[in-house]
Amino acid sequence: MRKLIIVFIVFITFTACNNNVVFDVYKPIDSAKWNKDSILTFTYNPTDTISKNNIYINIRNNKEYQYSNLFLIVGINFPNNYQVVDTLEYEMADAQGKFLGTGFTDIKENKLEYKTNVTFPTEGNYEITVQQAMRKSGDVDGIKLLKGVTDVGLQIEKIATND
Repeated sequence: MRKLIIVFIVFITFTACNNNVVFDVYKPIDSAKWNKDSILTFTYNPTDTISKNNIYINIRNNKEYQYSNLFLIVGINFPNNYQVVDTLEYEMADAQGKFLGTGFTDIKENKLEYKTNVTFPTEGNYEITVQQAMRKSGDVDGIKLLKGVTDVGLQIEKIATND
């Protein structure tokens, strides 16, 4: 009986923490080698055009990831053909080389803040694209196959209001 109560409490805790998530999709990276020309596209069709949201890029990496940071090119294509493109840098390891993120195995998951307080004012499909933009110092061409990234996700959370 005690085990059942613990499982129930854990279940309630996890579902309560995620009740504001309106979109949460992952795309696997073939053989954990992310090609620099591979653009991942996430399509989101919001039902709420008024509420504010936070957008996160979720990265799962394994021990084969060789860098302490990660550069991404992230774009949003609005239904009315308006576009926003950002080049972003995220820390993936601390000063001692220990991977950041959560996870008990060799896979670490990082929830990386992309945009906050975003509304989706136009009805229709929004396409969010993510592309790796890693380069070795002095290299113009960039890293063709970025090893160690196993999955890339997009998460959109509605910001809770205090009504």
